[in-house]
Amino acid sequence: MKHVIALLLENEPGALSRVVGLFSARGYNIESLTVAPTEDASLSRMTVVTSGSDDVIEQITKHLNRLIEVVKVVDLSEGPYTERELMLIKVRAVGKEREEMKRMADIFRGRIIDVTDKTYTIELTGDASKLDAFLEAIDRAAILETARTGTSGIGRGERILRV
Repeated sequence: MKHVIALLLENEPGALSRVVGLFSARGYNIESLTVAPTEDASLSRMTVVTSGSDDVIEQITKHLNRLIEVVKVVDLSEGPYTERELMLIKVRAVGKEREEMKRMADIFRGRIIDVTDKTYTIELTGDASKLDAFLEAIDRAAILETARTGTSGIGRGERILRV
């Protein structure tokens, strides 16, 4: 089962490396990883997407809590949460493909952020399934390059990850 784990950790050199090392040392796979400073410059927020049984996720959470740099750990999957991912995709857009790509971007509520005479670069945000659906909906041969950020998540309502 997929789990979205959010962490607050000290914003210092090596903190990310120790978290990733914990996963690799125990054979846990990281499907997606995002990290950036918070409103408090001394802390970073990390979102890790991984999968495993409830027992495996419990073990991961316990190990993460033992790391000195980690301030707080929350499995967002345990309650209601919102997740988003950003994808930038460069597609071939020549002749009749131009209008079709513009139409597909509009259908998926994407924005064309760069235009050349042969390409469009489209920005899409949503959950991973929406981005995957866009990739399935367009001609694979038209895809020149993709860049995805990975999932970021936040608890809904009163659920807050704060010290």
